[in-house]
Amino acid sequence: MFIIDAHEDLAWNMATFGRDYSTSASTIRSKEASSIVQEQCEDTLLGWEDYKRGEVWMVFSTLFASPVRRKIGDWDNQCYSTTAEASILYRQQLNSYRRLCEQNPDKFRLLDTIADVTDLLDNRRNRGTIGSVVGLVVLMEGGEAIGHPSELDEWWGAGVRIIGPAWAGTRFCGGTGEPGGLTEEGFALLDSMGDLGFCLDISHMDEQAALQALDNYSGLVIASHANVKSLLEGIANNRHLSDQVIRMLIQRDGMIGIVPVNNFLKVGWKRGDPREEVPLDSVMAHIDYICQLAGDAYHVGFGTDFDGGFGVQSAPEGIDTIADLQKFIPLLSNKGYSQEDVQAIMGGNWLSKVQHVLPE
Repeated sequence: MFIIDAHEDLAWNMATFGRDYSTSASTIRSKEASSIVQEQCEDTLLGWEDYKRGEVWMVFSTLFASPVRRKIGDWDNQCYSTTAEASILYRQQLNSYRRLCEQNPDKFRLLDTIADVTDLLDNRRNRGTIGSVVGLVVLMEGGEAIGHPSELDEWWGAGVRIIGPAWAGTRFCGGTGEPGGLTEEGFALLDSMGDLGFCLDISHMDEQAALQALDNYSGLVIASHANVKSLLEGIANNRHLSDQVIRMLIQRDGMIGIVPVNNFLKVGWKRGDPREEVPLDSVMAHIDYICQLAGDAYHVGFGTDFDGGFGVQSAPEGIDTIADLQKFIPLLSNKGYSQEDVQAIMGGNWLSKVQHVLPE
């Protein structure tokens, strides 16, 4: 049973720390032991050996940099002050994905078209296994690298298929910790994205902006990595999805990727608290909540955000690497989900969306 993960910040980690994801999580951890990487971002959850072991077949791989006002420390070299600086960083990260695939063609492949996906599917069917190649679909997180909507043609040509206009607030809309609706530039960006066929990712968009986007965007809409606000009573931020947003995503035939990180699952959990406080059942609760709202299992999957500034120390008990997502298969089955539903949640739902957004 294959897995698709809708959000991983691979390029940011390669650019910031030089992480080599063609190896294994254990190899990377050994290399980074007692370093600033471990101190700031904890131990990695990712590596090709772990993808293979966990039958992770596809990853939405981000282009991400932060505005300088959100710079974490002197070591944080992926920050921008201007659109031009953001564009340079994002292009460098895109090139890092190309190098990763060129240097490891038996391990990673960029997925630009339906034909690329079909080749990977054929490989799986012919071998009777997931095979060894992990497909990468490029997701731009934060839209400040786009100077003008006219540049979207170039980003599409470069392989970007999904765009989230916000991380923090941008000139397009409010974002995490920085509320606000869509601006005039934001509406113009969405119009052009829809014309070209981009998938819109509303993760990190402030609720006002997300609702406006769901009302107005003509193309596919997802939340690649976000959890259920109703299960986080008293949470004091705008990062999670209200029932209204979830229902609108379902009505738009959208998707939500659940994030298995402890402070997204238990209000008040902080780094250094016991992992035992957050069992795998906490993740299951968010998956099941969305399925109950939808009345089916076709609008939820995983968007782990793994290595997004946190590591194994901040993941639920029972998760040591990405391979441990396989543990959710029996959990879902034991909760009464059919085999078809389980396959949909683990990867099938995301596959259907990828096939919708990629060109022939």
